[in-house]
Amino acid sequence: MAPRFDFGDWWSKEEHEGTPVVVKMENPNWDMLELNGPPQSGGEIGKGRNKNAKQLTWVLLLKAHRAAGCVAYLATGLWTLLSAIQNRIIAPKASGVKLDKPVKGKLYRFIRAFLVTALVMLGIDYGAHMLGWHFTPPAGVNLINLPHAIYMGWMVIRLQYIGPALQLAADSCIVLFLIQSADRITQFMGFMYVKFRGIKPIPANPSFESDDPEMPDKGYPMVLIQIPMCNEREVYEQSISAVCQIDWPRTRMLVQVLDDSDDVETQELIAAEVHKWQLKGVNIVYRHRENRTGYKAGNLRSAMECDYVRDYEFVAIFDADFQPKADFLKRSMPHFKDQPKLCLVQTRWAFVNKDENLLTRLQNINLCFHFEVEQQVNGHFLNFFGFNGTAGVWRISALEDCGGWMDRTTVEDMDIAVRAHLCGWKFIFLNDVRCLCELPESYEAYRKQQHRWHSGPMQLFRLCLPDIIKSKKVTGLQKSNLIFLFFLLRKLILPFYSFTLFCVILPLTMFVPEAQLPVWVVCYIPAVMSFMNILPSPKSFPFLIPYLLFENTMSVTKFQAMISGLLQLSSSLEWVVTKKSGRTSEADLLAGVEDSKPQDQLQKLNRVTSESGLEALKKVQKDSAVVVPNAAPSLKKKKKNRLYWNELALACLLLTAAMRSLLTEHGLHFYFLLFQGVSFLVVGLDLIGEQVS
Repeated sequence: MAPRFDFGDWWSKEEHEGTPVVVKMENPNWDMLELNGPPQSGGEIGKGRNKNAKQLTWVLLLKAHRAAGCVAYLATGLWTLLSAIQNRIIAPKASGVKLDKPVKGKLYRFIRAFLVTALVMLGIDYGAHMLGWHFTPPAGVNLINLPHAIYMGWMVIRLQYIGPALQLAADSCIVLFLIQSADRITQFMGFMYVKFRGIKPIPANPSFESDDPEMPDKGYPMVLIQIPMCNEREVYEQSISAVCQIDWPRTRMLVQVLDDSDDVETQELIAAEVHKWQLKGVNIVYRHRENRTGYKAGNLRSAMECDYVRDYEFVAIFDADFQPKADFLKRSMPHFKDQPKLCLVQTRWAFVNKDENLLTRLQNINLCFHFEVEQQVNGHFLNFFGFNGTAGVWRISALEDCGGWMDRTTVEDMDIAVRAHLCGWKFIFLNDVRCLCELPESYEAYRKQQHRWHSGPMQLFRLCLPDIIKSKKVTGLQKSNLIFLFFLLRKLILPFYSFTLFCVILPLTMFVPEAQLPVWVVCYIPAVMSFMNILPSPKSFPFLIPYLLFENTMSVTKFQAMISGLLQLSSSLEWVVTKKSGRTSEADLLAGVEDSKPQDQLQKLNRVTSESGLEALKKVQKDSAVVVPNAAPSLKKKKKNRLYWNELALACLLLTAAMRSLLTEHGLHFYFLLFQGVSFLVVGLDLIGEQVS
C-alpha cells in the first residue's frame, strides 16, 4: 500500500524532527534515502522544513518524468503498430491493390465466429455494467424489466450449465499442461546432470592411422557424403565448397550432389561448381533426377541405389545450406569404432544468422534447447532421438536393415530413426561438434517449415503404432517412451493444449467468470518453462518475454499442422523447400572476396550476413566495379509481406477478451491477454521477420 502523507498534521506541529531526504540524481534511476538527524531549534527548523519540501518536489518531478518516458515509449510502439496496420491493410485498399484473400479453412471460420460472439457478449456485458446490473445472479434479485429478466436468465444458464462445462475443459487442459511441464522439468534436470558431470561421448580410439607405412589411409573407413538440394541457387556454392574441403583421404571419400532442381539455369550452375571441384582432384559426382517423386526421401533413396555405393560403409548427409568444418568426419567417425550396433552419430547445428532479426533470435532459443536438452538427454539416457535430417552420419548397413528411405511422410528423417530404433540400433549425439547452417529469416518460410515438422510426426505415428507394439527388439519401457512421450505428449498434446488453453479457454473465461484459470497457470508456470528453455542460450535472456508470447502465437500453426497430420488432410502432404538467403560469416566472406575473380566477388557480395560487415562489403563492391547487365530471373521476383488472417482474427479476439476482463478486474489476466493479443497482431501483420520495403 502506498504511504499516506498528511501535510496538515505535519506542519501543525510546533516541533518537528527533520528527516532530510537525499536524492541521488543518477540517470536513469534515482534513490531516496531518509537520514535521521538530531533535533533542530529556532530558525533552523523552518529552514529544514523548507528544504524537505523542495526535495520532495524534486522526487515527485522525477517520478513524473519517468512516467512520462514510459508513456512516450508505449506511444511510440503503438504508433509504429498503427503505421504498420495502415501500410498493410488500409493503404492497399485505398489504392485498389488486392490483398491476400483470407484462408477459408475451418479454423479461420471457427475463430471468426468466436470473435463475433465475443464482440456481442462484450457489448451486452458493457451495457449491463453501465446500467448497474450484476454479472452474477444474486439470490432474491428483483427484476426491473424484460431486458433485465432476460439478462438474469442468461446468468442462471451460464452459472448452472456453461460455467461447469468450461471449467471441466479448463481443468483437463491444466492437467495436460502440468504433465507436459513435468516432462520438460525432467528433461531439464537430465540436462543439468549431464552438464555438471561433464558427460559426453568419447571414442575409445580416435585415430584411423594404419600401421602399414605403404598404405597409411587403409584404416580410414569408406565414407559417402550426400548433399540433397532442390533449386538451392543461393547456397549451393558454399555448401559444396565446405564439404569438398573436409579433411579425409580423397581415396576414401565420395561426394554426391543430388540435385532435384527444376530450373535449368540452377542445374547448370550446380553442375559447373561440381566440375570445378573435380578439376581440383575431389572425388565428387553430380546427379539430377528428372522425376522428383518422393521429394528428399526419394532423392536419397535413388542415390543409394547406385552400384558404387556398395563400396562404402557410412554415409554423411548435409542439406544444401549446411557448412561442415574440415574436421567433421575426424570428430564423428571414431565413435563407430568397436560399436557394431551404433547406426547414427548426430551433430549439433550452429547458425550463421541467429542475430539477423527477432524471428531468428527466437528460433535460436528453441533449437538450442532442442539440441542441448532434448537430443543430448535422450541420447545419453535412452540411446534414441529423432534424426534431424542433416549433419549426421549413418551406417549404411543399418539403413538397409530398417528398410531404407521411405517417402510416406514429410518427416523421412524421423521415420527412419524410429524404424532403426525398433530394429535395435543405437544412437549418439555430439553436442560439441557443430555444423553451420541458416535459419529461416521470414515468417512465411518459418511457418511452412513448422507446419511440415508438426504434421509429419502425426502421419508417422499413425503408420508406426502397430510396428511399435509388435516390435520384439525394444523393451516395454522403450515402447512406452516412443508412444506416450515421443509422439503423444511432445507431438500431439503440446500443440493441442497450447492452442486450446491460451487461445480458446482463457478468452472464454473472461466472458464466463464462473470458470476460472488460476494466475499460476496463465503466468507463473509458463514463465518458469520459458526460463528453462532459454537457459541453454544465456545470451538470449533479454528476449524471455517475447519468446513466451511468440511460442503461444505459434501454437495456432502447430495445432493446425497437428490436426492436418492426424486426420491425413491434403495439407499434411505438402513439401515446401525452406527458402534460404545464403548467409555466411563476414570474416569468411571478405577473405573469399580478396582471392576471387570480379564475377565471383559480386556473387559473394549478394550473400551478406548482418550489418556489422556492410561497410567493408560496400567498399569491396565499389572497388570491384562489376556490372551485371542481366540479373537472374529469380532475383527479379518481387517479394512482399503477407497478412496472416488466422493470427489477425485471434489478435482481435484476445484484445476483446482483455477489454472484457477490465469489467471484472481479472488483474494479471488482462495484461497477459493484452500483450498476447499484440503479439498475434504483430505476427499477423508479418512484422516478426524479414521486412520488404
